[in-house]
Amino acid sequence: MTISPESVKQLLSSENLGDRLRAVNQIRELEPKIGLELLQIAIGDSNARVRYSAVSQMDTLGSQDLELSLNLLRQLLKDPEPDVQAAAADCLGALKLHAAFEDLEQLYHSSPEWLVQFSIIATLGALGDPRGLELLKLALDSDNGLIQTAAISSLGELGNLQAVPLLIPYATNADWQVRYRVVQALGNLGGAEAKSILATLVDDQVEAIAKEAKQFLQ
Repeated sequence: MTISPESVKQLLSSENLGDRLRAVNQIRELEPKIGLELLQIAIGDSNARVRYSAVSQMDTLGSQDLELSLNLLRQLLKDPEPDVQAAAADCLGALKLHAAFEDLEQLYHSSPEWLVQFSIIATLGALGDPRGLELLKLALDSDNGLIQTAAISSLGELGNLQAVPLLIPYATNADWQVRYRVVQALGNLGGAEAKSILATLVDDQVEAIAKEAKQFLQ
């Protein structure tokens, strides 16, 4: 059966959940501009799985209309389903919608869901907003290891050299995955201070860390 805007729209209005999920997947086969129009129907679906599937495509289709995408994703940050909120946060970063920074910051402080907080911290690097430094600094002290490592990575992506002294204490962390993220972050940031720390990590007992440190120092 040929996939068309009409056939997808018909499936999106079906009472059968499977049909609606299939329709969201078929949106990928359509012209992006039309796909974005149909995603708006799916984003308003009563089922969280449909909404999640729809918002997960916003990082690519959203570029068709950034103002519209900003408004849609801001509303989705208030969705009752944490998975949908998290996906919306991811897309805001991917689309570099700086106008939503305060929305993300507010949600980080108000949400009890670690997944939502993790997605916000992880997306701040991609967003590239200088205001993210303070929130990432706060996340470094999180009791959740995943949020902490996401903060380390995002600090590296943010490109602010003020992050280097913040990362130094984590270069000797007992968790090798934390040290590995630190190496990547320092390598991305660059500068004399970062290189001096990388030089101490070329002898790390974990081969992947030592190898990564050496590559950044070449």
